[in-house]
Amino acid sequence: MRKIYADAKAALEGLTFDGMTVMSGGFGLCGIPENLIAGLKAAGVTGLTVISNNAGVDGFGLGQLLETRQIARMISSYVGENKEFERQYLAGELQLEFNPQGTLAERIRAGGAGIPAFFTATGVGTLVAEGKEVRNFDGRDYVMETALVADLAIVKAWKADERGNLVFRKTARNFNPMMATAGKVTVVEVEEIVPVGSLDPDNIHTPGVYVDRLFVGTFEKRIEQRTIRQHADA
Repeated sequence: MRKIYADAKAALEGLTFDGMTVMSGGFGLCGIPENLIAGLKAAGVTGLTVISNNAGVDGFGLGQLLETRQIARMISSYVGENKEFERQYLAGELQLEFNPQGTLAERIRAGGAGIPAFFTATGVGTLVAEGKEVRNFDGRDYVMETALVADLAIVKAWKADERGNLVFRKTARNFNPMMATAGKVTVVEVEEIVPVGSLDPDNIHTPGVYVDRLFVGTFEKRIEQRTIRQHADA
């Protein structure tokens, strides 16, 4: 089965619908699927539940889908860089499910592994545990967290071969590999597609069996918070 598509629009064709759940990879603005987010915006789908560590920034990344009111609910860990997100949430226009970052990562990993739920000590005795089952193991309380899966996982990788085997680069490896396993359909944008056999099998982070469609994208790669050192004579 040929997995390579021309662009984000072609790769998303026939996959999107109102009310769907989308996993969006990356960490901050590093390793986010820029082209596929723009593709969802262009598709005009609404009522989205988006599972992502963060919510982009105003006007970029998932911030684009917030501005067009296409996201109804976010399942996230950190959303502090987006003023529009804050405005919609405080106005009651956006639902939010907060997760400790490690718990979010494990919920996604569990979804990809077919594990329906797990117990963790993180969040016990806090708002995070409200309404959830708590059990005691060896004298310590643990809260039960359920796995996460999505109708669509959108992922950004560095390189892929023609069968969809993926290699991620540095921080872009955060959340992307586990999301690739937890989507009912996984679409990947990459910087380069190489022939089969070009990638060292020991360095493949996500096997191609998890990848349904991929394409080569163009990337802006913004810096979330640019910090520079001032010269002494400045």
